[in-house]
Amino acid sequence: MLALVKLALRITTDAFDVELNMLIAAALADLGLTDISEDVLDADTNIALIQRAVITYVRCNFGQPDDYERLKASYDEQKAQLSMATGYTAW
Repeated sequence: MLALVKLALRITTDAFDVELNMLIAAALADLGLTDISEDVLDADTNIALIQRAVITYVRCNFGQPDDYERLKASYDEQKAQLSMATGYTAW
């Protein structure tokens, strides 16, 4: 997941790996607060929608993005959709 996040943020250095890993873990934990199944939240998952939500969360919370409100709204929408989608929920 770290490699995908770094690619999406256009980061080539390892200097931010600790912070990025913490944000990835926070994103997965935040998604886990909903009814999203733990099976799809595995950090090594290859589920594109989970990866996209994590990347959006990291973009929103890494540094001070100029488009914070847009990214936050996008992440919240992704989380809401995942929490209601068949195949992603624990129910």
